[in-house]
Amino acid sequence: MDLVPALQEPLKNVLGPATAKVMAEHLGLHTAGDLLHHYPRRYEERGQLTRLADLPMDEHVTVVAQVADARLHTFASAKAPRGKGQRLEVTITDGSGRLQLVFFGNGVHKPHKELLPGTRALFAGKVSVFNRKLQLAHPAYELLRGDDVAETVDSWAGALIPIYPATAKLESWKIAKSVQTVLPRVQDAIDPLPDSLREGRGLVSLPEALLKVHRPHTKADIAEARSRLKWDEAFVLQVALARRRHADAQLPAVPRVPTPDGLLAAFDGKLPFTLTDGQRTVSQEIFDDLATDHPMHRLLQGEVGSGKTLVALRAMLAVVDAGGQAAMLAPTEVLAQQHHRSIVEMMGELAEGGMLGGAEQATKVVLLTGSMGAAGRRQALLDLVTGEAGIVIGTHALIEDKVQFHDLGLVVVDEQHRFGVEQRDALRGKGKQPPHLLVMTATPIPRTVAMTVFGDLETSVLDQLPAGRSPIASHVVPAADKPHFLARAWERVREEVAGGHQAYVVCPRIGDDVDEPGGPKKAGSSPEDEVEKRPPLAVLDVADQLAEGPLKGLRVEVLHGRMHPDDKDAVMRRFAAGETDVLVATTVIEVGVNVPNATAMVIMDADRFGVSQLHQLRGRVGRGSAPGLCLLVTEMPEASAARQRLNAVASTLDGFELSRIDLEQRREGDVLGQAQSGARTSLRMLAVIEDEEIIAEARQEAAGVVAADPDLERLPGLRTALEALLDEEREQYLDKG
Repeated sequence: MDLVPALQEPLKNVLGPATAKVMAEHLGLHTAGDLLHHYPRRYEERGQLTRLADLPMDEHVTVVAQVADARLHTFASAKAPRGKGQRLEVTITDGSGRLQLVFFGNGVHKPHKELLPGTRALFAGKVSVFNRKLQLAHPAYELLRGDDVAETVDSWAGALIPIYPATAKLESWKIAKSVQTVLPRVQDAIDPLPDSLREGRGLVSLPEALLKVHRPHTKADIAEARSRLKWDEAFVLQVALARRRHADAQLPAVPRVPTPDGLLAAFDGKLPFTLTDGQRTVSQEIFDDLATDHPMHRLLQGEVGSGKTLVALRAMLAVVDAGGQAAMLAPTEVLAQQHHRSIVEMMGELAEGGMLGGAEQATKVVLLTGSMGAAGRRQALLDLVTGEAGIVIGTHALIEDKVQFHDLGLVVVDEQHRFGVEQRDALRGKGKQPPHLLVMTATPIPRTVAMTVFGDLETSVLDQLPAGRSPIASHVVPAADKPHFLARAWERVREEVAGGHQAYVVCPRIGDDVDEPGGPKKAGSSPEDEVEKRPPLAVLDVADQLAEGPLKGLRVEVLHGRMHPDDKDAVMRRFAAGETDVLVATTVIEVGVNVPNATAMVIMDADRFGVSQLHQLRGRVGRGSAPGLCLLVTEMPEASAARQRLNAVASTLDGFELSRIDLEQRREGDVLGQAQSGARTSLRMLAVIEDEEIIAEARQEAAGVVAADPDLERLPGLRTALEALLDEEREQYLDKG
């Protein structure tokens, strides 16, 4: 965690320029300290064979196995027309399963001599599928035989062989040799944990933990090292968040308390239904926050359709009651327009402030997006600066310099994960004092992730669905294995339409080929790459094929992000009015689109979407009284990780359960990084799902440390560790959270 000069030394000085270049480019490792924090993914025991049965698809793996069989085939090819092409097929086994290795051309001679039946070796390569079987093509290997075994294995820590996250350019055993070179420097690592904390929890010192994680002699060594290194990560991260909360608590804000018989009371009085218990509880938490004199920072999580928008609207009305203005930020124009429509509908005459027929407590609700005409935009800006409009709903157009508020009291951000921190920060800067902030997301976030990623926000959860929502049945449609299942899917769509309902078909791509992923297939790609290399299915192509083929005679329309906003709006209006039977769309419909009569959704190339995205998309059907149907179409083979992911989505409607599955599969991503993608993570050891207890305890410890010493003057080691964790970009990310 903490890098003093000895650990900050560039790897090129320690390992030589060629190895250092590969480490920097492929693993993001630049210093001796970076390499020491590149921990083994797992450990192999001599004599214990790895489970080949559990190999993940498309990942670089290292396995210890024994050669069962090796055959050299000669064949004719374009390059060797007289039958001189050679292919070596080697089958390795480990007791749990078998795996095929394949070598071609000039690459067959050495393995043909060395990989004889009975030979044991370490093999490393990328797992792929060929003829429905798992294989490694041209794997790197290191033999384990005779005296070699002891020497090779000993150079990697005795009986336990560390297996490192590796790449095609740098196998695990080469990383292990580099770690050996750097390991003596661990004595210079300064400990970030306060002594009292370390001793109180019986944790080993940082140098000892680093030695034991890279050169364990027993499994107990590994366990000790891991629990210590997890604490480092959890604690340093929670200290960063605790300092953020501490700083926020010092900021001033205007308390906003609704008047007893004002706009909020009038709105509640005309609601045609009663609020769920969850909506009432969460609203009260928000009102309590709004009444304080420092800014609210609250994350509102709720399943698709749990009534988040209503809770957010009541918070906005409370602020307008108290003389302030509220701004709601949506990630897309389609969604901003939809929020505006539904809020104006819900409020009725209460949204007609200053107009004939408007109620006396009424305010004005304006929409502000980038594509509005000049006159409408001018009027909206005027209504905001004079305070005539109490509520504004818009896209990032709200953030532009020209937009001025009379008195901005509350910012509501919809779908946090699509909205950059800079944008949130710019909008918050438009208040005379920092406005209160409510962040909404329909992507369920497990409690520990909320504590880690959004640790500077208080969290409220809406987990009840309002009455009248229908169940959704989900099924995987394996289009390659069982083409007749796909034909049946289109029949089901026709049946739904015949029953008076409507359907969505979702595709990953638009199809107008402007900078889109998935270009033409490279020459010479192998059959197992076919599904991967084929461009994702596109809205424009699929819509044409359906209209001409299986859905001929139905009213099919398209919707995607590059259409003109007026055209998008017109398409959505026609679909909402029931004038279109089937809407073929990209993920623009993922968030917020509400058409209760749409009961079926077919997601093409479903394996190209993430788990939470599929859950979001599925939430667009079953919004009325008729049950919903979601069909996940894929060509991926049954054994693939992608298929397992889809099976998980089909098996549960519980978003929190799915978010756990999603995290376990993706790893945590860089928990402080905006993308939260699966790239290099600042959490190398801590698993957000499994280590819930450590995170909760670290949060408590961090709060105590920061309350006693906000600037960490008495803890220089911790301060250095924070600087290493929070390079400038991440520091800003937290600052703007």
